[in-house]
Parts: sequence; C-alpha cells; structure tokens
Amino acid sequence: MKLPLLLFLGALIAPSAIAKPPNLILILADDMGYSDLGCYGSGIDTPRLDQLANEGLRFSRFHNTGRCCPSRAALLTGVYAHQAGVGHMLGKTDFPSYSTGLRAGVPTLPEVLGEAGYHTFMSGKWHLGWNDSGSPDARGFDRFFGSRGYVDSYYTVIPRTDIYLDDKIILPAGEAPHNPLHPDREFYTTDIYTDYAIHFIDEHLENHPDQPFFGYVAHNAPHFPLHAKPEGTAKYRGRFKEKGWAPFRQQRLKALKAAGLVPDDTRITRRDSPEWDGFSDEVKDELDLKFALYCAIIDRLDQNIGRLVDHLRERDVLDHTLIVFISDNGSTKETGMFGIDGHKANPSNYEEWGRKGGWTSSLGQGWANVANTPFKRYKREVHEGGIASPAIIWAGPEVETRPMPGSITHQTSHIIDILPTFAELGDAEAGSVEGKSLAPVIRGGGIGPRTLFWEHEGNRAVLEGDWKLVASRGRDWQLYHLAEDRSETKNLADKEPGKAAALRTLWEDWARRVGVEPWNKVMESMKANR
Repeated sequence: MKLPLLLFLGALIAPSAIAKPPNLILILADDMGYSDLGCYGSGIDTPRLDQLANEGLRFSRFHNTGRCCPSRAALLTGVYAHQAGVGHMLGKTDFPSYSTGLRAGVPTLPEVLGEAGYHTFMSGKWHLGWNDSGSPDARGFDRFFGSRGYVDSYYTVIPRTDIYLDDKIILPAGEAPHNPLHPDREFYTTDIYTDYAIHFIDEHLENHPDQPFFGYVAHNAPHFPLHAKPEGTAKYRGRFKEKGWAPFRQQRLKALKAAGLVPDDTRITRRDSPEWDGFSDEVKDELDLKFALYCAIIDRLDQNIGRLVDHLRERDVLDHTLIVFISDNGSTKETGMFGIDGHKANPSNYEEWGRKGGWTSSLGQGWANVANTPFKRYKREVHEGGIASPAIIWAGPEVETRPMPGSITHQTSHIIDILPTFAELGDAEAGSVEGKSLAPVIRGGGIGPRTLFWEHEGNRAVLEGDWKLVASRGRDWQLYHLAEDRSETKNLADKEPGKAAALRTLWEDWARRVGVEPWNKVMESMKANR
C-alpha cells in the first residue's frame, strides 16, 4: 500500500525543520505622547527603544482610542471598544457597550493565540475588570502578575490595585510592598513588571520549550503620579528651567521632520500654555522638576525594555521573537496647567508627594502639550494629540515576517490591528474583527486606505483616507485633510460641506452599529447605578 505523497514527504521532514511561529512580545506604555521617545524626537534618553526602531519599523500614523480602558479593550479584542463592552472606564451602566469589563463571548488575543498552541503570560496593568470572571487568567492568559484595575502608583499599592499572581492576591494594598522575586530590590512597578515578564519567560522555557509564547507587558509608565528613581531625576533636573516648553516643542518638530515621521511642511499647533518668561523662578523650578520626573520615568521604562530584550538574547530566543511597542493614549493635561494639586506639589514639599500614590501629582497641560508635539489636545480627546501613538515593530532574523531595518511606514494603522496581526503571524484564526493585519506593512507594503472611528466621552471622529472629521464634546464638527495638515490646523468644514456631511453620516452609522450612546445618558446611567 502506497502512502499519500504529502504524508510520505512529511515523514521525511524532521520535526525541527518545521517552522515554528514566532514568539510575540507586546509592550504597552501608559499616557505616553507621540513624540516622547528619542526616536520620535523627544531628547529623552531611550537608547534601547531607539535601537529597536533603528533595526525595525516605526509608524508615523498609528492610532489608539484616546483613553486607557478602551484602548486595552480594542487592543486585546481587535474590535472597537464599545463592541467589547468598554466604551468608557468600567462604570456600571444600563448599556452593554459601557460595562464593567470585557464582554463575554468576545475572543481575546491570548485566547486566540492559545487556541493556536501559544503559551501566554501577562505582567502589569490589566484595567479591564476586577471580577474573577473578567480577570486576565479567565480571559486567556496562562500566567498573570499585576493589578486587575488601575495602578496610579509606582512605589506603593493603593486601594483597589491589589497585585495578583494568577488568581490570588499576593500584594494587598499597602505603603511598603516587597518584590517577591527579588526581596533585596526596592518595589518599583516598572522594574517588577519586567522581573515577572522575565520570570514567566524562564518558566515557559523550562516547562513548555516546544511551544511559542505570547507575552503582554502593560506598564503604567509614564502615567501619573510622578514617581521617579532619584538617580533618573538628577539626570534631567535643571535641563528645562531656563528655556521652558516652547523651544522643546520646536526641537521635537525639527527632529520628527528630520526622521521623516512627519512631512517637512508640517505646522506645529498653537502652543497651549502661557509664556515661560511670565513665571517666577519658583514656578519655573517646580515645572522643571515635574518634567525631569516625567523624563526619568520614561528613561527607566526604556532601561527595563532593554533588560527584557537582553534576557531574551541570553536565553537564545530573541532571534525568533517579534516585539511591538505602542502607547494607550496621548499625554494628559489632568488636571490643568500645573498638573494634579497644581502648585501644592512643588520642590519644597517633594518628600511629601514624591512617593505618595493616587492623584498626587502629574505632568500638567503645558508639558503635555510638549509631549504631544506637533499635535493639539490630549488624552480623553480624539484630535491627534489624544490618539496618535509612537509605534515600533522589531523582529529577529529567524522571524519570517520582519521589517526592513530603519524603515518608516505612513500606513494609517490602529490599535485594533494588533490582534489580527498577531493572529496571522502566529498561524491563528483571528475570527470576526474590525482591525486589519499589519503583516503586509511589516514586509514593506501596505493595506490601503482606512476608514476608522472614535468616540469617548462625547468626543468623536471618523477618518476616511486622508480626510478626518472630528469634534470635541458639545462642539461643532471640524474637517481636516491630514495628508496636507496632519496637525489639524486648518478647518475645512465650511469649504467642503459635502465631504463633512458624508463623513458625519458614516460616523453616525458606525455609532449605531457599535452601541455609542449620548454621553449625557451614559453619565446619568452611571450615577443611577452607583
């Protein structure tokens, strides 16, 4: 009896010769502005991310949803946040598109990859549901370390942010948490999330060496409060006091143009902050400290990404790994020009707030305007300052789908694209999603014009090709042609009423389809359900 040809040939091929899907690492930053990396023009020292960019692919037009929970929901499901049940921030409402966690029945990225044979782990900030049924280990992750909710601290564990190992609390809320893996090291979230990512990789290689792995490292950096390591703060302290924010916006724009990330004729938006020279020396010193802390937090994040990459190399798996780095939304102006608590958080009382968790300090609007250069507006909003993200994809030489070193793509992309991308790379079934695989983009091609949508707290937008219709809550729609005006400086709504009307119809049809509700009704429902 003759064997079928394919079976006969398969019998001749050694198992080691069969290509294994790549290991996949997804790294998420929190509240990082478009130009906050060195390779996006910041002037902040981020050599390890810069190296990944120089050896990989940078995106000039990658978008998130403008807010942390919705971005995480879209990232892990490949559908719009409202479709995943997270149209806002996990408050209980009467609307299924605005719920307390991911909607049951919507497949997640770890579930999709797990079905394809991947071992999956997560370290960091989940923020997609506190309940056991909506936890990371219930939604596809084999291992989990981190907070099920928000974080809002680097040195402490504040209420409602208890740290779990899988489904058990191992670090309850408290002012002096320890590092279970390294008791001799100080607890600092950016460090410990990396410690556990490394630990899970080692554990995987010991117990599942024949499986590819998917690791999701969701940092809270550089989200407020401004908790930085002293040596990092000292490195940046004093750099910003003399000149203030205006020159740094111009420096970033110049660097973005030189890198080819924005066109040479890109106009910077109106500076959204007072004249620096009008401040007293005391206020200048306060603002210098706050931006030094912010830069130090990003610097430390970069160091830890380098530590993770180095460990992958030491374990001889880096060459077969693909790494993606993105941010969940733009930088934040919360809660005004001088940040949370305003001038109450200043150099004279730094010891009181420098390690205190919660809403104790933040960057402030003036510096957030720098972080989002060259765009306008901020986190929670859907102008480019709120939704434009730095994005880097790097792959080792053994990964079949890998980018040309140092390449830049101007392909419009969105956080909903990550699931179908990883599904294609991992030989998995993505299922029914709204995003598109970026595998052709990684290979140097494109996926064509996109039509994408946004809504958050009544802020709304639709992007079709290069045309973007956008409106802030309670404001009229504005129309921009991003190919000629990426920074949204020239409103064309009056000149192109037909285009504006057509895009508005598209947005309204989408809003009905995914379950967008009027923001005032959502707020009323949240209040009624408290």
